[in-house]
Amino acid sequence: MADPGARSIWLIADDYGFSPGVSETIRTLLETGRLSGTGCMTLFDDWRDHARALAGTDGRFVIGMHLTLTDFPALSTGRTMPDLKRLLANHDAEAIGMEADAQLARFRESFGRDPDFIDGHQHVHFLPPVRQWLAGRFADLPTAKRPWLRGAPTLRAAPALVKAKVIVARLLARGFDAEMRRHGFVVEGPLCGFYDWRRPGAFARAIDLFIDRAPDGSVVMCHPGMVDDVLRRRDVFTDARNEERDALASEDFPQRLESASLRLKRAAS
Repeated sequence: MADPGARSIWLIADDYGFSPGVSETIRTLLETGRLSGTGCMTLFDDWRDHARALAGTDGRFVIGMHLTLTDFPALSTGRTMPDLKRLLANHDAEAIGMEADAQLARFRESFGRDPDFIDGHQHVHFLPPVRQWLAGRFADLPTAKRPWLRGAPTLRAAPALVKAKVIVARLLARGFDAEMRRHGFVVEGPLCGFYDWRRPGAFARAIDLFIDRAPDGSVVMCHPGMVDDVLRRRDVFTDARNEERDALASEDFPQRLESASLRLKRAAS
């Protein structure tokens, strides 16, 4: 008999393709069943190498597109994209649509299909121009053939120190879930996984909170990796990725899920 208290969540690693160490770590966690899937950053020059390795990885997991619209050279123009603050203040719908098209085309070229889901680096998929792009780009597909979307955040499983950050993300996502469902998308969530990654050891404490409090059906984002020179050049979020890797790879992790009657969602077989 099924446990009436059982829950299931999507545990999704963001940033596949960010650096060799990040991608290798995510592939290992996928192969060992510690993740539900990963979201891909397809805009970097070395993307095709990462894509080939992921295509050869065994396991039942979903592969999505982690749309990236900030800080890095745009795939569509080669010009450096604005930081998040400038993007929020002045977003160019045409430029965003062109870049989203370019990153999606790269995904399709690598895997021969659309992503299983779409979300956004720094939550940019919540922006109005991205909502418009999504509604238009997939308008001709039935719901069952569209990527699902990562929905708005919840405060329910958020550590106290990051609740203000979650509230900002909720404001950015205001109306997103209902709007995109009206456009025929499946929206999964709510989103969990926020924690103060600047504090050493914070993820080990936060993962217990996510396991105990994440609502059924949640999408829990994570960012495991192995710090390498490429990651150091591209991001300030470094050492905490090692901590996430170690926590998710530990022998205790599956036992902790089982004790909480929590199951990781998987790709359809």
